[in-house]
Amino acid sequence: MLNRTTLARPYARAAFMAAEEGAALERWSGNLAVAAHVALDEAVLALLDNPRLTRAQVLDLFTSVGGDRFDDPFVNFLKTLNTYRRLSLLPDIHAQFEALRREAEARVYVLVTSAHPMSEEERGALSDRLRKRFDREVDLEVEVDASLIGGAVIRAQDQVIDGSVRGQLERLARQVAA
Repeated sequence: MLNRTTLARPYARAAFMAAEEGAALERWSGNLAVAAHVALDEAVLALLDNPRLTRAQVLDLFTSVGGDRFDDPFVNFLKTLNTYRRLSLLPDIHAQFEALRREAEARVYVLVTSAHPMSEEERGALSDRLRKRFDREVDLEVEVDASLIGGAVIRAQDQVIDGSVRGQLERLARQVAA
């Protein structure tokens, strides 16, 4: 059985191409975010495989939440997902769509896990340094994890920069044990 990422990839590419063709990347991004949020709901997940519901009823569940926000091309995309019973992949499709969008817009998503909350000034300075390092605009998200003791762990694309005290202690323990 293929994993969710593999299954979602062609749909994310198709959505991206449709959005790009219609000059509606922002709109599709928002629509996918809404639809993905609906697909993550436990009650909705239970309904997706309910044999008592018709495919039309399942689709209506999504389109009623989107309302006028969901235009015809996006509803057609949802119909395709619904036909092949892939609506549960919407969170994965949305994530891959956003990765394609960032690539097209020369942006990089960076997750910073910090031991302490970062001020706006610190966020700005870090964004500037990362912008220079990656030669792209930076979408910065900051999480706090006190177990790091101090410092931060930075994840961008396939790179991890561990500047945390916990990481330094773990590296030191491995060196001493060797």
